[in-house]
Amino acid sequence: MGKIFLLIGGIFMIIGIVMLLAENGEFKWLSWFGNLPGDIRIEKENFRLFFPLTSMLILSIILSLLLRIIKRYF
Repeated sequence: MGKIFLLIGGIFMIIGIVMLLAENGEFKWLSWFGNLPGDIRIEKENFRLFFPLTSMLILSIILSLLLRIIKRYF
């Protein structure tokens, strides 16, 4: 049970650090995310579609590696 609380506390710390680094609610240091080649963006008069395929693949890989490391040590 203690390991779960430590993990939840670590996640909250990371979220807090990210929120502190944000400037006025905008992540200027993370502006490249969502604008990568492979992210699908279709804009017409009455229609907008944004499908961040490449960005989500990168995020998935990073989170999978992070969870694998956490699982190995806990």
